Amino acid sequence: MSYISRIDAVMDRSPVMPVLVVDDVAKARPIAEALVAHGVSTLEVTLRTPAALDVIAEMSKVEGALVGAGTVLNPEQLDKAIDAGAKFIVSPGITKPLAEAALKRDIPFLPGTANASDIMMGLDLGLRRFKFFPAMTNGGIPALKGLASVFGNLGVRFCPTGGISESTYKEWLAIPAVGCVGGSWLTSGDASPEVIAERAKALGIK
Repeated sequence: MSYISRIDAVMDRSPVMPVLVVDDVAKARPIAEALVAHGVSTLEVTLRTPAALDVIAEMSKVEGALVGAGTVLNPEQLDKAIDAGAKFIVSPGITKPLAEAALKRDIPFLPGTANASDIMMGLDLGLRRFKFFPAMTNGGIPALKGLASVFGNLGVRFCPTGGISESTYKEWLAIPAVGCVGGSWLTSGDASPEVIAERAKALGIK
């Protein structure tokens, strides 16, 4: 399977990719089970807590969950995430060493981009799928539409993340170049698994 096919399989699996910051391994499986039960099966676990790698390992045990690592900043973190069981990698930005490491390890990779120069760097490295981050502070929907109009003929697709909410995510998904959106609202406020399940159910995915 080609690089584009593999990352598209990640992006197309669920229209909403929850961005998860989990500091307690004991919470990992209940959170994953609550999300997957309602069709939210692509889970980005950010490497923002000491427990993150163990959380990835635990969530990967949940049937139907496709677990990836977010906030990956360098090749060393990428290797550790893969060793923990991550099936895809998300980064807040783009660097040549990280992109080359992801391509070498043959793992689906969504690098963060904020402007045309970032996207052009990614294109030079052979990438065609990007995270638009932070989406709202970088101009929101008008900015992404502008970028998509420039690079759309190259088949570029995006996963906007950062400031997207339950009330706005559908507007982002309506943009043809958007494959999925990332969001933290599904688990915000230290929500219980029951609350998370209700939020996921409200998306109407399953």
